[in-house]
Amino acid sequence: MSMDECSKNNSNVRNTWEEIKNEVKVTPTMVFSVIGDSDSFVPRPWPRTVFQTALIDAAKCGGETWILYSGSEQCVSKAVRDAYLKYGNREFGTKNLKRLKDDTNRHIKLISITDTKKKGNPIETVVQCSCENGGLDSFLLEFEKFVSEQEVSFFSQRNDFRMPIPIAIIVCEGDVQTVAHTAEALQHRLPVIIMKGSGKAADLILVYLERSDELRKEAGILFGMKFEDTLFSLLKKYLEIIRENKDLVGVFDLNFDDPLKLSSIIGEAVVSCWSVEKNLTANKQVEKDTTQIPQETTSEETINSDVLKDSLAMTSSSITMQQLKKNTMKLEKITIKKLIESYKKQPRRDVLDPSFTSPTSLPLYFYFGFQLLQESNQWEECGHILLLEALKENRCDYVRVLLDRGVKLTKKNLPELYAQTVTCETCKFKKHDCFHMQWILKQILPPEAETLCYKYAHAMKRIQRKESSSDKYEDIIKNLKYDPNKSVAASAKRLCCKILQYKALNIEEQNTNEEAMNTSDTSDILLWAIFANRKEIAEICWLRGTDHILSGLICSVLLHKLSKRALRVKEHCLSEDLEEHAKLFEQRCIKIMDGMYREDTKHAAKAMDDEAVIWGVQTSPLTIAYENFMYEIVAHTCSRKNMNRKWYNKLPPNLIQFFKSAFQKKKQFVTAPLTKYIFNYMMFFTVLVAYSAFVLTSIHTDYYKQGVGKIFEYYVYIWAFGDFVEEAISCFGVLKSESRFRRSYLLRIKRYLNDFWNAVDVLSYILLILALVVRHAVEDIPVARRMFSFSLLIMYLRFLEVFLINHKIGPTLIMIKEMLKDLLRFLLIAFFVVLGVGIYYHANQYPDYQNFWSGGWTEWRIWDLIYYPYWQIYAEINLEYLQAEEPISPGSNNIPPQKDWSVVAVAAAYLLFAHLLLVNLVIAMFSYTFERVQKNSEKLWWYERYTAINDYTWRIPSPINLLCTPCRISRKCKEITCCTQDKKKIWSNDGENEDRQTVTTKEYRTELQRMIACSIYNKI
Repeated sequence: MSMDECSKNNSNVRNTWEEIKNEVKVTPTMVFSVIGDSDSFVPRPWPRTVFQTALIDAAKCGGETWILYSGSEQCVSKAVRDAYLKYGNREFGTKNLKRLKDDTNRHIKLISITDTKKKGNPIETVVQCSCENGGLDSFLLEFEKFVSEQEVSFFSQRNDFRMPIPIAIIVCEGDVQTVAHTAEALQHRLPVIIMKGSGKAADLILVYLERSDELRKEAGILFGMKFEDTLFSLLKKYLEIIRENKDLVGVFDLNFDDPLKLSSIIGEAVVSCWSVEKNLTANKQVEKDTTQIPQETTSEETINSDVLKDSLAMTSSSITMQQLKKNTMKLEKITIKKLIESYKKQPRRDVLDPSFTSPTSLPLYFYFGFQLLQESNQWEECGHILLLEALKENRCDYVRVLLDRGVKLTKKNLPELYAQTVTCETCKFKKHDCFHMQWILKQILPPEAETLCYKYAHAMKRIQRKESSSDKYEDIIKNLKYDPNKSVAASAKRLCCKILQYKALNIEEQNTNEEAMNTSDTSDILLWAIFANRKEIAEICWLRGTDHILSGLICSVLLHKLSKRALRVKEHCLSEDLEEHAKLFEQRCIKIMDGMYREDTKHAAKAMDDEAVIWGVQTSPLTIAYENFMYEIVAHTCSRKNMNRKWYNKLPPNLIQFFKSAFQKKKQFVTAPLTKYIFNYMMFFTVLVAYSAFVLTSIHTDYYKQGVGKIFEYYVYIWAFGDFVEEAISCFGVLKSESRFRRSYLLRIKRYLNDFWNAVDVLSYILLILALVVRHAVEDIPVARRMFSFSLLIMYLRFLEVFLINHKIGPTLIMIKEMLKDLLRFLLIAFFVVLGVGIYYHANQYPDYQNFWSGGWTEWRIWDLIYYPYWQIYAEINLEYLQAEEPISPGSNNIPPQKDWSVVAVAAAYLLFAHLLLVNLVIAMFSYTFERVQKNSEKLWWYERYTAINDYTWRIPSPINLLCTPCRISRKCKEITCCTQDKKKIWSNDGENEDRQTVTTKEYRTELQRMIACSIYNKI
């Protein structure tokens, strides 16, 4: 090409560049040039949907991306056009065609470069070119080269910080001309991405790179045409050029690769091109320098050493720094900080899947930013900015590396992080209800949810509008960042405590160190990752924390409760995702417990009781697992070892050896929970005997007047009062030596009554009190006797709890308890059926009955309505009643029943329904419950056993506890008074050896958890 033609082409290319920029009103940060339009003689389908998805996903990651294509009606161009239309429909919905090509929210621009006349399109830029030399393909190649030489303010809008525009040529299908275009592009150091599986030229290039000896055969098959020697030689020449530059070629397999992987492949190809360009420059300089060294005075080894030194010196700067130095002024520390921070103003992309990202994945901001920080060594000053952006976009690779380098997120970054990840951008916080995490948090604790999701974004919008009250909003933002009580970090912790239903401890910053107050530790990032449901980042931060078992269990509980909240609003997808994340954390904790038990059994058992404060929640692993029904954790080997240690009070875990130790270690034996448990139920048994004797005697007989009956009655009252005191302590935890269930009294009562055996205890107390009132205040002896008898019956049921700790009888009692729940559900259904049938019987047999509610409550006619249909469930047909042959009943006011054939017909249908359906239904429910409990009987039994162990660790059997209560009250008052001093003493460096040893062993267990957690990383 002559100089005049070259100049003319350059002028056309520049004019095209300016024309496109004027149309779309933006300079690109990434350019894709899709080539390969051609006529095909081979009917070979290829996965166009995968290509379209991959193209748009990669374009989204590129920021302001231009997609160049020929705009024809052939296969590849049609696929590109359809992909862009789908992108617009997904991003803008029904407003797609209203969002014009220069719309600032349309970050992907479709640009058609053609030499034919084409209709205008409001969402597509059409550039008609007059290409006299070499045709459209030659012009496109020149344009691609021109674009690669242009510069863009990649980090900011300041013109003095510019870098080359990244461009990638995407080859899909294609003909011989496409192969020639690819070869020339590679000669100009332009990266090329081959779409493997699209057929024709794309697949032929890969065939030649892998097995060049089959070129002629594969060319004929893929193109479906005959190759003359001249054309084949030309084709081979182009393919040889491609093979020489194969390091600049990326391959995306349409049949096997995930669409998200294309972003990484393009990034690698672009960086590879820039690095090769620098290496070539350095090599040329090295060759030039070596020619100046006199051969006769320097040995070959010396020359090679000097060459190596020069080469290393010239290539010591990173790719990013070299590109900036070519185009910008001198970079200083403050300049680099502005460069990295200015990226926040760039358009936001979708959250990336870390499974398909690499260091060079689009956007290249992270790659550039990391190299700038490495070059300038400004990790402390600017590292938190890059970490913040990596967290937003789920770049787990960069998050991991930055945290390993000691980079910490600052408190001022947290409001922005929550605002851009947890907040729902499409919904107004105070007006709209959506089904995203923002709304779920709003339902739990509105003030704190507003702090996390609304205040920062709202204040920033007001400031950007430059309203008169901007000072007010600046104060709000300052509080959200730094105020210990009003900050986002504090609100997130309070919200966590509310979800877990715990009393929040003082979460204000206790550290007076200014640096510690201004930085966030990994626990703050972990809590954000839980609310944002970022699984990989949550794992990364969890590994870098402390108390891995406890923190992992709290994360699991938190996610499980959020999942249940999401399910209540019928957001099933979010609920399932959160539940899956919760199970993941639980499995990690189980793995750590397994490893600890194998490593050190003693400390593994003790670790289950190690308390720590996580996000204002002070608890231990076993306690949090018990409170939230985590049966696998409670029944784990570590927990079992811990329970046996408590149950036998460090005595031999064998009944025979345990009772033998009563003579050697009397105090340990007496205070053991097992001893107290046995003694308590021995006393309970004597109470049952005395209560039975009292109920079986008449209070009007001489036997009662002699005082024998009174002794039994008063003994029962004293025991019941002492037992009630112990149950009250169990519920509220007021006199326990160690209260771990730090919840409000209302929640403690609710949790207490949710336990079946506790509910039976309370019922027995209520019936006994009612019997006392009727016995002494009302003096209705028959009613009082019934109340006493019913109370005694409930107490006999209470006594069954003694068998709960037995390994064989215990699961049976658990089955009975669970089946009672099924029975109550069945009775609820049966009640309405029985009532409806009874009303039909009565209405047709006694049509003129008026006195339905006459007499006392025991004489109401409603009982007759229910009586017959109820007993018919148990095969008591009562045919005489149905056929009106039964004598007049006392409650019918001497009204004889009328015979009605429909009553018998309804009764026949009812019996069929009740016997074949309802009864078999409850049997099936019992069978299912039996199988479910049998399958998990071991876990359920250990869970119930922990309840008994936890109670009898502090419990004193009644009525002996009444003598000890004053001492317990005074001891508790002393503990409250000296609580602060004791804590300071334990954690001080000058403490006693025993205290220091406890702290040391706990630190060892924490470190052991950390080591095992790191060993199982990314293996679950």
